[in-house]
Amino acid sequence: MELIISLLSGAVGGNLAGALLKKFSLGTLWNSVVGILGGGLGAELLNRFGIDISGIIGNIAGSGVGGAVLMVIIGLIKSAMKK
Repeated sequence: MELIISLLSGAVGGNLAGALLKKFSLGTLWNSVVGILGGGLGAELLNRFGIDISGIIGNIAGSGVGGAVLMVIIGLIKSAMKK
């Protein structure tokens, strides 16, 4: 159940970041895909570093931020490659 919450939160975080930072947006589909990956990775990294996100709010926040951060990183790379 926690994994599903992480993936959904990541997708929401990726799309929210894409909506707020139009310059780095990859489109709804790719914002979701990258956000899902970032959400899963973000939750896993927090667990590995010993940061307790066992609560549902912590899980949602960590995964959402992970999805948003990965989406922005990919958006930056995409923008740099266009130049």
